[in-house]
Amino acid sequence: MNKKKYLAYVVVFLVLAGLVYLQFRTWKNFDWARLFQFGLNWRDILMGVGYIYIAYFLRAVRWKIFLRPVRKDASILGLVPPTMIGFTGLALLGRAGELIRPYLIARRNNLPFASQVAVWAVERIFDVGGFTVLMVAAIFLPSKLRTFMLSAPPEVSHWIRLTGYALIALVFGLFLGALLIAYRGNRIAQFVEDRFAHLAENLGHRIAQKIREFTIGLNTIHGPIAFLELSAVSVLMWWIIALAYKEVTHAYGAPMAAMSVTKVLLLMGASMIGSMVQLPGVGGGSQLATISALDHIFHIVPKELAVSCGIMLWLVTFFAIVPVGLLLSHHERLSLRKLSEETEHAEEVDAVKEAI
Repeated sequence: MNKKKYLAYVVVFLVLAGLVYLQFRTWKNFDWARLFQFGLNWRDILMGVGYIYIAYFLRAVRWKIFLRPVRKDASILGLVPPTMIGFTGLALLGRAGELIRPYLIARRNNLPFASQVAVWAVERIFDVGGFTVLMVAAIFLPSKLRTFMLSAPPEVSHWIRLTGYALIALVFGLFLGALLIAYRGNRIAQFVEDRFAHLAENLGHRIAQKIREFTIGLNTIHGPIAFLELSAVSVLMWWIIALAYKEVTHAYGAPMAAMSVTKVLLLMGASMIGSMVQLPGVGGGSQLATISALDHIFHIVPKELAVSCGIMLWLVTFFAIVPVGLLLSHHERLSLRKLSEETEHAEEVDAVKEAI
């Protein structure tokens, strides 16, 4: 691990430590001994884990659609192990394991690594879009979340509406940006490379390379039918994840019984934002953001219940893949740490090829 990664982890740790202090300093009588004494319905927990595994399967289905123009014979079942191993790497290694999934898929299907990194980048847009469709529908159409907003404090309702508008603006901006890059990607990349060529560490070239990769990724959407298929799978996947959140919250019984599928979308959004500040194998940001949402938006009491639920949601939705992912990687004689190093090397090789 290089010095930059060490520095990044130190910064993330300090940020998380500060956020934890700010969250808990107002809870004067927090009882840590009570944190793990809540009676859980483990059937609901297992149902949540089952839904999460279905969501990983749907990710494989979506990648199969992306591969259709170049590998029609690629099977969904063949994409499931790289998907699970990749998310295991992400859970245990943090951002260092993020590209394991596209690397394994590229290697198994004899495709350039850069092409699958491009697919991974485009996949992020469909993730944001799929979640936004559900979130916006819950906020602005009749739903239990809409009913909750009517009875919530004005500042909470105002914040939720602003979130809906922000998501609409974000997706609209991403859509326009993707269209622009799809039709003018190479020109934009060349402009960026020329304009910022003088900056340190060849920044202009690296940004231009990412734009070209993204352009390649957009080319995998081979028509309106494929776009609709990708969109439908993305919305369904995030709905399944919402069901997992609902099952975990309902495992805590009466205090959480009012948490509907549409309400937990707020917890999902908080978790997604918090996941941008994570420590490998530990998390931190995701749990803290979820706990904060349970406390400040839904006013879950006691505080220990909010903390316990936030941790359990993280374990089920983010870490439950690890046992199966490790078994698959062991069966295929793969080392996650070595795969992470190989992805870094592959990125460097692609950068050199692009420069030449």
